[in-house]
Amino acid sequence: MNLSRKIVFGAALLLTSLTVQAQKKITKSVPKAPAATTDASANSLLWEVSGKRLGTPSYVFGTFHMMCPTDMNMAESVKQAVSKSKQVVLELDMDDPSMAQQAQTGMMMQGGQSLRQLLSPAEYTRVGAYLEAQAHVPIDQVSTMKPFLLGALLIPAALGCPPASYEMAFVEMAKSQKKEVLGLETMQDQLGIFDKIPYAEQSKMLTATVDREAETKQEVQQMVALYKAQQVEALHEMTTKSVFGLPKYSELLIDARNQRWIAGIEKMAAAQPTFFAVGAGHLGGPKGVLALLREQGYQVRPITQ
Repeated sequence: MNLSRKIVFGAALLLTSLTVQAQKKITKSVPKAPAATTDASANSLLWEVSGKRLGTPSYVFGTFHMMCPTDMNMAESVKQAVSKSKQVVLELDMDDPSMAQQAQTGMMMQGGQSLRQLLSPAEYTRVGAYLEAQAHVPIDQVSTMKPFLLGALLIPAALGCPPASYEMAFVEMAKSQKKEVLGLETMQDQLGIFDKIPYAEQSKMLTATVDREAETKQEVQQMVALYKAQQVEALHEMTTKSVFGLPKYSELLIDARNQRWIAGIEKMAAAQPTFFAVGAGHLGGPKGVLALLREQGYQVRPITQ
């Protein structure tokens, strides 16, 4: 995979990935799941959506966009949900061959800005050395890229392994079953978000990721543990409190996107049974995908794995 493709793919997954950059004090204990066992707060990553004139149910699954292959577990219930569906819908259409080309300009900062302008000389040197050591990428080669997106190159270092992806697993499953893969939003939609967050703040996040490597890794492992325990509400809470070190932009990064997705989810599910897979941090909470679907009159129930 060439550098451009690697960055585009990684950045697309990073947007709602649960590999949150440590910008807050990290607690050592994993948050507990809510005590209630109602459908709304059940521990599950897979949910069936029915009712409201849907002839056949569709499914919503929460992914962890990048994680170690040994931590990935594709439950039989998830495979069955894909098989029962007629199409697979991700956040992005990940099998679109033009995705890398679409992103070429969207990845770059506007106004000719670069990391040399946003970072001090010492910071630029530290970040550059880290990128070179962890991703084998010279910083001058990517210095005009939106700083948030450079985090995609640091994911393997935070995880401690070459990452795998549920999204790409679903793409392969769809191909083998001759099913179409679609997206809830476009590459331009995703990359455009980072023109609404000051590049200077993104640069601070990137520097903190490098300077506080141990804390970043610790938080990533907490998120992985929550994901494997299927604690959707706890995942949502942790994600919105530390959205890549930019918590005040959680409305932009998570809630607003959830709301935009609902119309597309409704339309696609009404047309044919669909398997939807989005970042697990988007599922829980009062403005999460599950709550919004219930507000629209659908029955949403967990499928235990």
